[in-house]
Amino acid sequence: MAARVLLVRHGQTEWSRSGWHTGRTDVPLLEEGRRMARALGERLARAPWNGLPDAEVRTSPLSRARETCDLAGLGDRAEDWDALLEWDYGAYEGLSTPAIRERVGEDWLIWRDGVVGGERLAEVAARADEVVAWTRGTDRDAVVFAHGHLLRVLGARWLGLDPSFAARLRLDPGALSVLGWAYGEPAIESWNDRGHLE
Repeated sequence: MAARVLLVRHGQTEWSRSGWHTGRTDVPLLEEGRRMARALGERLARAPWNGLPDAEVRTSPLSRARETCDLAGLGDRAEDWDALLEWDYGAYEGLSTPAIRERVGEDWLIWRDGVVGGERLAEVAARADEVVAWTRGTDRDAVVFAHGHLLRVLGARWLGLDPSFAARLRLDPGALSVLGWAYGEPAIESWNDRGHLE
């Protein structure tokens, strides 16, 4: 089993700052997002991480995740992986939750109601399960650079919970989370840690 699995949500983009659903649109980091990534890199270079010299690193191929990985100092050994792409929001791409609710009803919730013309939550969960299987198949640390909703589903699936549990796992841009083990069972060691940004 992996010693630790570090999850990194990419830094701030114009769309994430505005609350727009950003699935497959390749939106670049803002300068603020680049600062977040560099701050994370400085943190990971120090104890207890010490640069994670033996870690396996994977990243979403979308530029906001890839650039976060590069600026954090792990890009030279990172492998792009389509399993880490964000949820395909279909017709809801680029829309905010309030804008979607104007169309479909005030009680719309992505974790329950899904999207039109994109991926079902079960499909996102299947990709997350692929990532979980990969991390559990190595005895080395793993570092994953990806996106908010995908990483929240990954956290839920790490724990063996229904993917809809991800609704209860807030994850901000630039945040670091660590998945691990407690008494032999999957556990969350830390979540949505933004200490390097404060």
